[in-house]
Amino acid sequence: MTNLLKGKKGIIFGALDEQSIAWKVAERVCEEGAQITLTNAPVAMRFGKINELAEKVNAKVIPADATSSEDLSNLFQTSVETLGGPVDFVLHSIGMSINVRKGKSYTDLNYEWMLKTMDISAISFHRMMSIALKLDAIADWGSVLGLTYIAAQRVFPDYNEMADAKALLESIGRSFGYHLGVHKKIRVNTISQSPTWTTAGSGVKGFKEFFDYAEKMSPLGNASALDCANYCVTMFSDLTRMVTMQNLFHDGGFSSMGISPAFFAQEEK
Repeated sequence: MTNLLKGKKGIIFGALDEQSIAWKVAERVCEEGAQITLTNAPVAMRFGKINELAEKVNAKVIPADATSSEDLSNLFQTSVETLGGPVDFVLHSIGMSINVRKGKSYTDLNYEWMLKTMDISAISFHRMMSIALKLDAIADWGSVLGLTYIAAQRVFPDYNEMADAKALLESIGRSFGYHLGVHKKIRVNTISQSPTWTTAGSGVKGFKEFFDYAEKMSPLGNASALDCANYCVTMFSDLTRMVTMQNLFHDGGFSSMGISPAFFAQEEK
């Protein structure tokens, strides 16, 4: 460990269990010297192990519904009080689709549920940054990250409406990145991660096929949750102070591939 984040403070959204990318990020940022608060939706906290993580990394847990401005205001205010000042980094690792959970096809969505998907999975990113800006809760030269997936650019039919949510998330990252950069020198980026075996990810129909296909197509193979956490550490550190408004592919090279002999070799078998 290099103490790359020594003295820094942050908020991690979305840690559910040991498989969560957010869980790995929380562990890694604390190993690198940061202090954090943890948050998740109250309903997710009942099913997850966030209190176990909090004890491990010595962090306060602050429940918050990411679609509630009141909850987010409380989260940022309490985090600033708990940590002793504005935070230096925030991870948005939130995504949920009732349509996907209920098995609705993309061509036959329940639109009320779709609006809920957008609110939880993407608009919450905007809401979070808007409230943080109003409260002056993120320090100058801070770093905000959102986790996304390449289905925002390419068609993965079974990823369903979450693809639209991720496209919106990435657009919000660019647009708010401008405003936070001008106002506070805060950088905003999204990380487009490989398919990752998480509780949320593995719930997507055909996930094993997603995972295996990407593994064969990527020269380096799929990036793990721990690999992603290490990348997040770098993006939260002062080594990446001038990187903003980017969608950063962290996928073993998958996003640059056309075809891969390894994939066809597997098909021939």
